[in-house]
Amino acid sequence: MTLLNRRTFAFSAAAATLAACGNGIGTNGAADIDARVDSTLSYMYSAYPATRDLANKSTGMLVMPVVTEVGLGIGGMYGRGALRIGQTTVDYYAAAGASAGLQIGGQQFSHVLFFMTQDALSEFRRSQGWSAGADIAYALNDKGEMLRADTTTSSSPVIAVVFAQAGFRVGATLQGTKYTRIIP
Repeated sequence: MTLLNRRTFAFSAAAATLAACGNGIGTNGAADIDARVDSTLSYMYSAYPATRDLANKSTGMLVMPVVTEVGLGIGGMYGRGALRIGQTTVDYYAAAGASAGLQIGGQQFSHVLFFMTQDALSEFRRSQGWSAGADIAYALNDKGEMLRADTTTSSSPVIAVVFAQAGFRVGATLQGTKYTRIIP
């Protein structure tokens, strides 16, 4: 019974911590999300100029301005963003994920998924809930302002760029993140 109470407490604490973070987006809906998406894209293009080329080649981009991730044994992440085709927002999405294991800490980060083929974009939009997995290639920010995309990355149907990390957790991955369409 003590083990059940500890698990219940740990899960409740992790859920409450994640809910309290609120990832910086209030309840003003679409206008707030769009403003954060515009700001995130502006920052990304200025800090990582190579992403502008990715954007020009992509058929669409899912921009997640702030994703909050916390963990204390059991962890979770949540964020909201917008799918842009060209310069137009066509849908809004929530990103959520859960993890368990040896972990402690929290962080916030931004990420953009570049859909490089029409098939990848169509599959994403048709799905009831799309999960990020091994089919995503990462363009790595490995040297200050340089963004590295190798030949494997450039031929991938979906490319992820993760940036603007802040917090006290090491690394950010989108593996296991589920994206679901929302109405803000």
